[in-house]
Amino acid sequence: MYAESKLSKDILEKLPAPKGYRILIAVPEVEEKTKGGIIRPDVIKSKEETASIIGQVLVMGSDCYMDPDRFPAGPYCREGDWVMFRAYSGTRFKVGGKEFRLINDDVVEATLDNPDGIERV
Repeated sequence: MYAESKLSKDILEKLPAPKGYRILIAVPEVEEKTKGGIIRPDVIKSKEETASIIGQVLVMGSDCYMDPDRFPAGPYCREGDWVMFRAYSGTRFKVGGKEFRLINDDVVEATLDNPDGIERV
């Protein structure tokens, strides 16, 4: 897992600025080995990243959660939060070998205090 502060300056400078109601998410890297010590092939790691359901909010567009009719209780998340969203959601892209996503504000389903141990089933 990594926070924004763990991303290199070079990667941070290349990231797109989300517009409107979009949220820029950093997807955690899939571990090289399973908890049992088995090495994951690159194909499996790629599939797990693609289907990831958690990420860290890096930047929110200026219109995120601004509609009081759709979000009467306020924002679902804030910058720096770990969030859960549906697998395969958003626009996927890589910068410097790390995966990121642009998702819509209403795709966020939950926030997490600690993403460790969360797995998609």
